[in-house]
Amino acid sequence: MKLLFLEPFYGGSHRDFADGLCRYSRHEIALYTLPDRFWKWRMRGAALHFIKQIPAPEAYDAIICSGLMSLSDFRALCVNGCPPALVYFHENQLTYPLAPGEARDLHFGFTDITTALAADRVLFNSKTHFQAFFDHIPELLRKMPDFKPLWVIDQILEKSGVCSPGCWFPESDDGCLQKKQEPPLVIWNHRWEFDKQPEIFFAALEQAAGSGLDFEVAVLGYAYEKVPPVFEAACTRLGSRIRHFGYVKDRSEYQRWLARGSVAISTAIQENFGISMVEAARFGCLPLAPNRLVYPEIIPEEMHFACLYDSFEQLVERLCNVLENPRAYEIHRRHLARHMGQYAWEQRIEEFDREAGFLICG
Repeated sequence: MKLLFLEPFYGGSHRDFADGLCRYSRHEIALYTLPDRFWKWRMRGAALHFIKQIPAPEAYDAIICSGLMSLSDFRALCVNGCPPALVYFHENQLTYPLAPGEARDLHFGFTDITTALAADRVLFNSKTHFQAFFDHIPELLRKMPDFKPLWVIDQILEKSGVCSPGCWFPESDDGCLQKKQEPPLVIWNHRWEFDKQPEIFFAALEQAAGSGLDFEVAVLGYAYEKVPPVFEAACTRLGSRIRHFGYVKDRSEYQRWLARGSVAISTAIQENFGISMVEAARFGCLPLAPNRLVYPEIIPEEMHFACLYDSFEQLVERLCNVLENPRAYEIHRRHLARHMGQYAWEQRIEEFDREAGFLICG
C-alpha cells in the first residue's frame, strides 16, 4: 500500500517512530516533516503547510499523522477528497504537565479531540496513555458553559486502541548484554526538560555520593535551547564522577553507553511510554522508576519490587543498594533485557502494518 505520513514535530520519540515505521514497514511510506520546535504553532499551522507540500493527498491509500497536527483542518483542506486517516498519540494536551508559571490553553486539548474525531483510527502508545486521555476528556468538555458535546467520548472510544511503538535495538540478545564497568555507571538518558524532574535525579546522586559510594555518571538525552540550570550546577558538583555530559547523536555510540551502564533512573512526571527506560533496560541497565505513569505497565510485575519506587527516600535507598553491590542485580538485568526485546521494531512492525491494512479495508 502507499501511505502518507505527516510528522509536524520531527524530533525525539516522534522522529524515532516515523523513521522506524518507514524503515521496517512492508508498505511504501512517503514521509513529510517539520522541525521539532514551536509545538503550539505546529498544532495550529502544520495542516496549512502540508496541504501545499503534497501534490495529491487523495492518491495515497491512507494517511498517518501524529497528534501534534490538526487532522480535522487537513481533511477539510483536501478538496479532492481525503484517504482514511490514522492518528498516533505520543502525548496529548489534556494531560501534559505544565511548566512552572504556565497556564493551560484549553484549545490545544480541543484540537486533540477534533483530530481524534476526524481520524478513522486512533492509536495510543500505551494503555496508561489511553486511559488518561479518556479520563480527562469529560473534565475538559464540562468546562464549556453550555451545549457540552459529551457524545464525542464514545465516538472516539469506539475507534481507539493501543499499539506500543517500536524501538531501535536488536531483536536478539546479541550485543545487548555485556559485562558492566567498575565502578558502576549511572545513566540519565531523558530530555533535559522540567517534566523529567532532573533536580530529583541529581539530588539522589548527591545522597549516594554523600554515603561514600563509588560510581560514575553518564548524562545523555536531548537538550533544547532552554536547559534547566540544575544541569550545569550538577556537572560542577559531581565533577570527576561525570564520564559523559551531553546528547549523543550517533545511535551506536549511545547504545554503547547504555551497555556500560549498571542503572538507569527516571524521575519523570510525564511519561506515556518510556522509550529511554526501555532502551536502557534492553542493554542491561537496571531501571529505577517511579511507581506511577507508564512504568508499572512496561516493567514486568515480577520486577516491580526491584525497579519501582514510591518516594525519594526509597529511590535513594534502592540506588545505594545497586551501587554498593551491582553484581547482585545481574539476574534482574538479564531478565529485563530479554523482556524488553519484544519492543524491537522487528517485533512491533507487523501490528502497525495490520492497522494500516484494516484502515483501508474498513
